[in-house]
Amino acid sequence: MPRLVLASQSPARLATLKSAGVTPDVVVSGVDEDKVLADATERFGELDPADAVLVLAQAKAEEVASRLEDTRDDADAIVVGCDSMLEFDGVVVGKPADAEVARERWRSMRGGKGVLHSGHWVVDLRGDDAGGTGGTLGSTSSTTVWFADIDDDEIDAYIATGEPLHVAGAFTIDGLGGPYVERIEGDHHGVVGLSLPLLRELLAELGIPWRSLRTG
Repeated sequence: MPRLVLASQSPARLATLKSAGVTPDVVVSGVDEDKVLADATERFGELDPADAVLVLAQAKAEEVASRLEDTRDDADAIVVGCDSMLEFDGVVVGKPADAEVARERWRSMRGGKGVLHSGHWVVDLRGDDAGGTGGTLGSTSSTTVWFADIDDDEIDAYIATGEPLHVAGAFTIDGLGGPYVERIEGDHHGVVGLSLPLLRELLAELGIPWRSLRTG
């Protein structure tokens, strides 16, 4: 069985994989996201959100893969890196810096819609005897999200939970923010931060059937 390594500290991504019967090892990347994006912008010009999350996902996956190789802990490993951003009115919205920023974002988002982009990158560290390809590839899942038109008191109560401060776009669909998402167009899992169908497709390109990862 291939060993899946999740290069993310996100509890939601881990829970998403576990709910699908896959229990990965978690190795959190140490990349400087601002520096990665600045370097990419210098090389390629201004990045759109779908490309920005892919660049960050690649950086995270490859940094963890490099560390596993350095420590010889890469046996049969497949490393998955992810990153998410919300695009709202043409502006990229990441994690809010504080409660006031989160409050203002929700006041602007309520009754509107945005696009949640989640980048995925996979690095195949398996050896030749395990069918390894040496492949490194990725793609982005983009899902349109419609937000409820909630009042200020509801926004304040949600901000007070602390949840919006720790997630891209200041909301979750699988947690306390779920009641404030009216509908989506696209992959539900992509909004959580890890698109299971997209990951399955990327793994298939490396010759890894999804069923081979299930631990339960």
